[in-house]
Amino acid sequence: QVQLVESGGGLVQAGGSLRLSCAASGRTLSNYAMAWFRQAPGKEREYVAAISWNGGTTSYADSVKGRFTISRGNAGNTVYLQMNSLKPEDTAVYYCAKSKTNLLRLVNLAVTYDYWGQGTQVTVSS
Repeated sequence: QVQLVESGGGLVQAGGSLRLSCAASGRTLSNYAMAWFRQAPGKEREYVAAISWNGGTTSYADSVKGRFTISRGNAGNTVYLQMNSLKPEDTAVYYCAKSKTNLLRLVNLAVTYDYWGQGTQVTVSS
């Protein structure tokens, strides 16, 4: 069993930055790809970014490319999402997710992931 816990969300002005963290317990994440998704009120959950098991490959949604950076901690059991140049449309609950595999495959599909965190709220004011 894996438990994922996100942290780092909050309220920030447009143009600001936040760094989200996702910590795991129960099983090491170092052998699995990881991802961040987000869900805004009234909208479906959407893919944000993903990283392979060793951090060698990353993927981003077009909406965040060039502004967000996904990375892994040295031990591989923590995943980060550095969010810069935040926009009001980035407001959402952000979730981290553990992939069923170690590589980036079908990263934008929720079925690719078998464990999810509880989410952390990010609110960007204009």
